[in-house]
Amino acid sequence: MDSYIFLPFMLGIPFLWPCLQATENSKTEKVKQPVGSHLRMKRGWEWKQFFVPEEMNSTKHLIGRIRSDLDNGNNSFQYKLLGVGAGSIFVIDPNTGDIYAQQKLDREKQSLYTLKAHVTDTKTGTNVEPESEFVIRVSDINDNEPKFLHEPYVASVPEMSPEGTCVIQVTASDADDPATGNNARLLYNLVQGQPYFSVEPTTGIIRISSKMDRELQDEYWIIIQAKDMIGQHGALSGTASVLIKLLDINDNKPIFKDSFYRLTVSESAPAGTTVGVIIAYDNDIGKNAEMDYLIEDDSQTFDIITNNETQEGIVILKKEVDFEQQNHYGIRAKVRNRHVEEKLMTYHMETSTTYIRVQVEDVDEPPVFLSPYYVFESFEGTPHGSHIGIVSATDPDQRKSPIRYSIARSQVFSVHENGTIVNIDHLDREISAWYNLSVTATERDNVRQISSIPVYVQVLNINDHAPEFSQYYETYVCENAENGQIIQTISAVDRDESIEEHHFYFNLSLEDISNSSFTIRDNQDNTAVVLTNRTGFSLQEEPVFYIPILIADNGIPPLTSTNTLTIYVCDCDDNGNAQMCSNKKLSFSMGFGVEVIIAILICTMVIFGFIFFMLALKQRRKQTLFPEKSEDFRANIFRYDDEGCGEEDTEAFDIVELRNSTMMRERKARRTTSAEIRSLYRQSLQVGPDSAVFRKFILEKLEEANTDPCAPPFDSLQTFAFEGTGSLAGSLSSLGSVIIEQDENFDYLSDLGPRFKRLAYMFGSAVQSNK
Repeated sequence: MDSYIFLPFMLGIPFLWPCLQATENSKTEKVKQPVGSHLRMKRGWEWKQFFVPEEMNSTKHLIGRIRSDLDNGNNSFQYKLLGVGAGSIFVIDPNTGDIYAQQKLDREKQSLYTLKAHVTDTKTGTNVEPESEFVIRVSDINDNEPKFLHEPYVASVPEMSPEGTCVIQVTASDADDPATGNNARLLYNLVQGQPYFSVEPTTGIIRISSKMDRELQDEYWIIIQAKDMIGQHGALSGTASVLIKLLDINDNKPIFKDSFYRLTVSESAPAGTTVGVIIAYDNDIGKNAEMDYLIEDDSQTFDIITNNETQEGIVILKKEVDFEQQNHYGIRAKVRNRHVEEKLMTYHMETSTTYIRVQVEDVDEPPVFLSPYYVFESFEGTPHGSHIGIVSATDPDQRKSPIRYSIARSQVFSVHENGTIVNIDHLDREISAWYNLSVTATERDNVRQISSIPVYVQVLNINDHAPEFSQYYETYVCENAENGQIIQTISAVDRDESIEEHHFYFNLSLEDISNSSFTIRDNQDNTAVVLTNRTGFSLQEEPVFYIPILIADNGIPPLTSTNTLTIYVCDCDDNGNAQMCSNKKLSFSMGFGVEVIIAILICTMVIFGFIFFMLALKQRRKQTLFPEKSEDFRANIFRYDDEGCGEEDTEAFDIVELRNSTMMRERKARRTTSAEIRSLYRQSLQVGPDSAVFRKFILEKLEEANTDPCAPPFDSLQTFAFEGTGSLAGSLSSLGSVIIEQDENFDYLSDLGPRFKRLAYMFGSAVQSNK
């Protein structure tokens, strides 16, 4: 097969590569290759690689040419490119095989392109040569400046570090090809930061050139420059800023601002009171500035503590002061750092000190008791006014004001002017064994100056309470009990307090020892048992036994009491269980529930009986309006439906006859109305013997009307013509009248006075209307 020509171009200057021939049949033929070229054999095609510089400014730059040996120049062959970038970045002249770049190439974006070439016969449309690959490489130029990776940089280094101490390493990068000349070879130099810092040219390590004091300047800004092409002419550069902070070391000791402090404290100030504040200054910061304040001499009165937030020294009162004993104090304080490294101890050899003078202020102090508290003892039963104890207080001031004493809220004790405490009431240990008193001392010259002290009074015991049963015993014995049978275990208590343990002795009274049906045995452990002293008992003959038991204590002097044990006789079964006892025992066994039920039943019966009685009484009162049944009574009832002149609405009602309990009134001859009224007027001026009976009668009827729940609240006027037994005036009622005298003249009623004014009006009006 024929060979083909490959013409590469570099930088627009064409040069001819040796032509290489290869035949498909001559496989043993050796082909020489130029140094640095790339040879690839593929079916008679022998392709190389093209080199094109990046950033070419021409719009159409010839890269090289491909041409077949079969091409005789008659334009019968056509060349084509395939692959990434073909037709857009790279184009080929189909007639000549010239390859062009249509745009600038950037090696940093893509440094290599792989393309495929085809050659076809335009007449037949068939491939003249098989497909073959070739490579276009973009050559690097120095078109990228160095760039720092982490700009801006921040670093820190302890102050006073020695020369040559490494601070930080800065690194820049260059996007150019490091294999192409010196395009990516960098050198570093310090633009700003002398004379304190320096930088290594090839590594970018920043070092300290001289010692630095943080207290003078605590941070530095330096500028580092990086150049490519090892700094030659035409090199590109980039810069970075580096902030270097100096770390504090404890190279300064604290110093007092003032060498003398004057403070004051009141003598009434309690321990722990803040007296004043002292201040020391340290140029260091943070942990290195933490300090402690101390007192050089071992003072028992004052102390200094450090405020960790403000680093101030607080002078506090360690013990209360007394102006009368010492009116001023002088102390010397020093200050030192809390955290100091061994290698920095040379900076802290001498500590700063200051002198503090504390002046004590005099105040009017309250009285002071000689003891913080008092404890007194007194036997119970001590007579009123007995001496209990003495309290004493004094005025600590120079004037020594007199003191008076008082006891607050105590009805048992009192205190005299000299501080003597006496009892003003009976002392009983069993009621209260201890008394907690508060005695107040007051200055007579200044009543506002007071102080109190606790006083404890213990009431000592005397044997004034005899022993007694520890509980109420309900004991029973069976009728068929045997002799010597235990029926009850008893114990005793004593309200007195004993120095030793209580010991009680039990025995029967002297009169019951010989003839008692029961005996007692002392167990010598503060208990005793009651035993039967015979065989058999009778529920009918002797249902209850009362056994007096003597109990003695071991007090000094010993006391004895007689306690009665009640024993009930019961009818028991074979197992000794009580089935039926005496009445008292039975009532007790029934418990309080039966008694309560009986009481409730009785109360219920009484309430119902009272209700029935009241209802019967009310019914009787309704049936009998008047108690007098032997004498006739009549009355007119006038009802007024209004509060004004009700005569027009008057209606008369007949009421039941009222009878006297002794006799019926005699029927008298009918008198005229005028005569009856005149007689009534004369009688009203007299004081008859039955006025009390009349008043009683009226009051009873008034009470009935007020208490009767069935009576309607009608406006009514009730007129009763009862003047008492044997009244000479008789009745004014017209109920018993047989003849009505309509033509009688009633004008004389107007002359009878104000009492008959309404009658005169009523009858006068009636007569006039009739006329």
